[in-house]
Amino acid sequence: MDTEAKLRAIKVIHTLVWAVFAGSILAVPVVAFLGNLPVAWSLIGFVFLEVVVLVANRMTCPLTDVAGRYTAERQENFDIYLPRWLARHNKTIFGGLYLAGIVYTVWVSVQAAA
Repeated sequence: MDTEAKLRAIKVIHTLVWAVFAGSILAVPVVAFLGNLPVAWSLIGFVFLEVVVLVANRMTCPLTDVAGRYTAERQENFDIYLPRWLARHNKTIFGGLYLAGIVYTVWVSVQAAA
């Protein structure tokens, strides 16, 4: 497999992994609103595992390091199939949504327990 093909494969995998985590973050408040708190808390825990990986890797995805071996390019989206603006602001956007989802899930959990 040539260098370009390897980079494309990493970008596809990275995009799919991103989609799973982004979808999980978006699903948290929806699932909590629907009253399925065990699933909401499971999604929060699942995403938390990714947060631990990011923190352990200096706030970058390990796939970014792998992709970096196959190109000198370093634009915000060199390693993933996302628009540059989204790749640039990804942690801010989805970090905020993740925290909001946790707060909402806590609120729903408290309301359900009352």
